[in-house]
Amino acid sequence: MASLWIDPRAFFDASGSVEQLATVLDTDAIALTRVLARNRQRRFVYLPGFRRGDPARLEALQARAPIGVHLQQEFKRFYPQSELFAQTVGITDIEGHGLEGLEHLFDARLSGQAGYRDVIIDRKGRPVELRDRGRPARPGEDIVLSLDSRMQHILHAGLGPAVQRHGAVAASIVVLEVGTGQILAMVNWPTYNSNSPGTGAADARRNRAVTDVFEPGSTVKPFTVAAALEAGVITSASTFDTHPGWIRNGRFTTRDYRDLGVLDTTGVLKKSSNVGISLISHRLSREQLHAMFAALGAGHVSGSGFPGERNGVLAAPAAWSGTGKQTLAYGYGLSMTTLQLANAYATLANHGLRVQPTFEHGRATVVSRAMPADVADQVLDMIATTSEPGGTATRARINGYAIAGKTGTARKAAAGGYARHYMSLFAGVVPAQHPRYAVAVVVDDPDARRGGYGGGAVAAPIFSELMGRVLHLQDIAPDAPR
Repeated sequence: MASLWIDPRAFFDASGSVEQLATVLDTDAIALTRVLARNRQRRFVYLPGFRRGDPARLEALQARAPIGVHLQQEFKRFYPQSELFAQTVGITDIEGHGLEGLEHLFDARLSGQAGYRDVIIDRKGRPVELRDRGRPARPGEDIVLSLDSRMQHILHAGLGPAVQRHGAVAASIVVLEVGTGQILAMVNWPTYNSNSPGTGAADARRNRAVTDVFEPGSTVKPFTVAAALEAGVITSASTFDTHPGWIRNGRFTTRDYRDLGVLDTTGVLKKSSNVGISLISHRLSREQLHAMFAALGAGHVSGSGFPGERNGVLAAPAAWSGTGKQTLAYGYGLSMTTLQLANAYATLANHGLRVQPTFEHGRATVVSRAMPADVADQVLDMIATTSEPGGTATRARINGYAIAGKTGTARKAAAGGYARHYMSLFAGVVPAQHPRYAVAVVVDDPDARRGGYGGGAVAAPIFSELMGRVLHLQDIAPDAPR
């Protein structure tokens, strides 16, 4: 690309005619006069309307222009996989400085620092003496991202059709590497072409995986169980009578989809019993339950540094209503991002150690221990049963691989309560025996008439289909009978 610029001082010193220049450029003479009048003593000004245009056309104009008009070759950022990484990598402005996404996050490091040298000049602007004072230029850094373009391509290629198939509004999926927190893939739908950002819908430009929060529903039930195990108020062998399939919670009633009878702790998670998890929450104090979610990072940004990342909401126990503890136990009354949910499952798979998510390859920062290793391992084993016959996540199964995960279906908040619209969720770990990836799938408002709206019907099959392809791509050995 090329641009035309003018040296106003040289132009006027040569008695240049603004009218002549406007005629050559076929531009408005009055506007051009204003620009040159404001910058009469300057030595460099881009000509408005002639920035980053066709080089051949601008070269022809410059050849006909009066003294002081120059042609400058320029570069423009081009994204070869624009729609795959649009919301994550982001875009730059015309000067190449990051406006959104990782371009903005890493702008200072990528740009480096301009140098300068003190110079004494004469009245005509010519250098006559170099001074010792100055600062050398510092080149920008090379930054290697953790994002895997092949994995990103698989998720992008599958997520869009899934959203359309279910008549959903949008969807996000995040894949983290267990143990390092490296963000290997982050895909949102809808997306846009970052080479032509002005042509896409404004709503498609935000990175929903870090900017949109939702109540996580049943996907956080494993962490309620973890809190109870750590507190010593239950064991894996504890049993809970969920008859008759509902339980009072103040003036509200918490229900299961049917009467599930007596369940052990694993059964509460396998069947995703709201009544069972409510009974478990009754054995915990508000502070114990709150401490577990806080340790997992709820209510705080993940630490990825992504511009505009939301922290979600986790209210202090003193602010909870009388029904707050029970509803929090099954994922209402707090909000999270897709990245936060994936990181909570990465913590579970990492024996209870929470690692800060990062977009940089080769970085790993342990934040804290969220729960004892034996508790994390027990809970991971429990949610490995959800994909077995009788569980709520049978459609999350991947042939040849053991998975550990949890479905979720959360009603969307609306003015005065909740609407008849839903978030369909699945979060899990694969392979379960030797955890490598922690994944969160969030589908916004699927159409119930087009395959249902529950996490087991919508989000779980997306996980199965796309992560099955990823495991094959990465040549990861199967860990379960076919």
